[in-house]
Amino acid sequence: MDGFHLAQSVIDEKGMEDRKGSPDTFDARGFVSLVNRIASPNDNTAVYAPKFERRIEEPIEGAIRVRPKDGLVIVEGNYLLLERPPWDRIRPALDLCAYLELDDATRVRRLVERHVWYGKSRPDAERFVRDSDEKNARLIQKTRRRADVVILMDP
Repeated sequence: MDGFHLAQSVIDEKGMEDRKGSPDTFDARGFVSLVNRIASPNDNTAVYAPKFERRIEEPIEGAIRVRPKDGLVIVEGNYLLLERPPWDRIRPALDLCAYLELDDATRVRRLVERHVWYGKSRPDAERFVRDSDEKNARLIQKTRRRADVVILMDP
């Protein structure tokens, strides 16, 4: 899913930097289309998906090849279970959907550490987690009931 982040220039232009990672900062229609193309291949043609490159903080088009003969495709993302358009068209395309759950304190600590690792100052990382990531986490938690299985993660 991260390959469908809007480009940083678009996020900056739209003034969305303070909430990067929120549902509206993705090309959701493109992601939904890709998931549905993978779930219902109509010929022997590969589908190419973007990936998110952390070194440059940008998506890279066509970086992941998915062939119809690939036996298992894992789709990862925070908003797979959202019930609002266009996200709501993803769940029906998934054979199995797992919700990974981690205690809040560990999740917050790991998020802050990740932001620091990728270049934010600790105060900026803590502020971003508090003001953006936590808002997204509350939204995602509401979708838990739509998962086939909930996996409790060890801290």
